[in-house]
Amino acid sequence: MDLTNNFPRSPYDMNADLVMLPRTTDKAIASNEGTLGEYSYNCPLDQKLFTFLGVDAETFASKVKEFSNDDKKIAEWVNSEFSKTQEEKNDFNNKARHNAPEDEESKQWLEEQKKALNRDDYSTYFDNIDADEKRF
Repeated sequence: MDLTNNFPRSPYDMNADLVMLPRTTDKAIASNEGTLGEYSYNCPLDQKLFTFLGVDAETFASKVKEFSNDDKKIAEWVNSEFSKTQEEKNDFNNKARHNAPEDEESKQWLEEQKKALNRDDYSTYFDNIDADEKRF
């Protein structure tokens, strides 16, 4: 996964019934390969996923490498290792999808991002990522 030339998957994409998992997997692959480019592995959105699962960034990246970047094997590992109920996953997904800036500094940052993209039609971090990466 070369993120110097490609985008990681959308934060809305799912694996093991979890948003962010494919994107975080892509960034772990790129981190393992030294091809992150401008992206940051273990960013705040990755950290929310890691906290939910109860895993650290280093262990996650190591498992991604061990499973040869295979989404099916990663899903099997997540589902067997972390034993999250569907209700817990749904709650995490809904909070993540609707996560928007709450403090003034973060709100200002998002407004600057939207202005730079010449957009004013979204209010969440996920939508900002997708707008920046030209998904909508």
